[in-house]
Order: sequence, then C-alpha cells, then structure tokens
Amino acid sequence: MKKTISVKRGGSGTPATVALIAAGINFSIHGYEHEAGAQAFGAEAAAALHLDPAVVFKTLIVNVDEMPTVAIVPVNAMLDLKAHAARCGGRKAVMAEQDAAERLTGYVVGGISPIAQKRKLKTVLDASALTLDTIYVSGGRRGLDIGLSPTDLALVTDALTGSIARFS
Repeated sequence: MKKTISVKRGGSGTPATVALIAAGINFSIHGYEHEAGAQAFGAEAAAALHLDPAVVFKTLIVNVDEMPTVAIVPVNAMLDLKAHAARCGGRKAVMAEQDAAERLTGYVVGGISPIAQKRKLKTVLDASALTLDTIYVSGGRRGLDIGLSPTDLALVTDALTGSIARFS
C-alpha cells in the first residue's frame, strides 16, 4: 500500500532527505507499507510502488581489500563483486556483515540509503542507471524510497560509475 509522505524545507526527515534538501536536489518521496519479515527489500519496494525493478536500486556495503565501500545496483541484478573491486581499485570484494553495514552507514539493513551515510565511503553506481531519467533508492528507512536523477545521485554521493551489475 502506498502512502503519502511529505518533507518540508527546514522540516525533519531522514538524513538522506535532509541532505538532498540542503544540496538543492530535486527528488520525490515514495512510501509504502514494509511487510514485517520481508527480506528482499528492493524487490518489495518495486512491487509495492508498482515500479519496474530495473529502476529501483539497492545499496550494498561491500568490503574491497578489507575497506568498506558502497555498491548501488538495480534490484533485478546481482552485484558483480570482481567488477566492483576493480572499479574501486582493489582485488577482492566480499559483502559486509549486516551489523557492520548498519554501523558504517547509520541506517538499518533494508533502509540503507546511499545518501548521507554516517561515514563517507567510496561509492560506485552501476552504469545502467545513467540510461534512466529517474532511479529510486532507499530514503533512509524501510518503507521509504526516493526518486531522483542518477546524475544527481552520483553528485550527492560523489559516486564513480561502472558496469558492476550482473543481469540474468
């Protein structure tokens, strides 16, 4: 079920929405009822918001040569760990543990936004995003997505781009 959420300039919101407002970036907010126990958070968001999974992106925390990084890939794809490591200038990549991801970002798993994380991490946005006008990423909590241009997302996160997604 969709719900309307408003964030006013100068009002409260998540760190992600506050950062976007402060940066003067245009975005839209899309809320939905998160189903307790759901694990495929990105797929849940795409279905609940009636969006093509190719335009909804998940935020993953990945250790590249033991250094934490961020990978942003479509929910209908898998992260290519080797490609991500190479784009980050490393050799080996492994997914971070959930508790480490939460500590590093300040967000809970399923609501990790690539924007305004607690710690600034090297970020890579999959190149497929650049073919789209609008993409959707977590807004900083479960049940909240933000729609914005991929170039604005890359700007606000200081992201590199590269082909890091593997499509089946």
